Amino acid sequence: MLVSKSRRALLRGLAVAPVAASVVASPWGGTLAALHRRYDDEPAMMERTKEGRSISRFRYHNAERWMTTLAADFLTEPRFAQEALHRAGFVTQQALCAYLLDIGFSDAWNARHIKQDIAKALAYANACGFGHGCPDMTRLAVILSPYWKWGYHYDDWEEDRPRTGGFIPATITPLVRALVDRVHDVTGHPRPKGCQRRRQEAWS
Repeated sequence: MLVSKSRRALLRGLAVAPVAASVVASPWGGTLAALHRRYDDEPAMMERTKEGRSISRFRYHNAERWMTTLAADFLTEPRFAQEALHRAGFVTQQALCAYLLDIGFSDAWNARHIKQDIAKALAYANACGFGHGCPDMTRLAVILSPYWKWGYHYDDWEEDRPRTGGFIPATITPLVRALVDRVHDVTGHPRPKGCQRRRQEAWS
């Protein structure tokens, strides 16, 4: 895939540069600076390390394992949209943070600035070469953010309850699956043991 190869070439360039590189020196410096201003975030320091790569792999594996719960049969009914959105929020947060960690964002920076804001995580990832411009995923990311709100019970009469935006499990799961697959493709992380077998069984 051309996008993945281009991204990996950029990362190889960062790897041979000094250990820590400011956003100004990174390939995405201008775009990142604009996002920092937009969100009033502390500038990120791009530093690719073995530890960061290891945490990235852990986050990606977390996303894959929780993806199996999102795809569970009992969540396929439209009435479980809220539960599906809550799980989708966690999966996408783990997956997107895995990508950000892989390209040099620190876990501490993600914890301070990304938190549970899926729309922001996706914006930062795409600004840094993630290349996942799916309009429906972008809209879902806004609905998910912050995803903690989907973990509470709301009665139908509550005017301030979050809105699903028309998303139901049947439309949520494929979008999240595609995003997690994209993280797998561009990071090169292996899938967790048993994950490939479970996916093949699901397709059969």
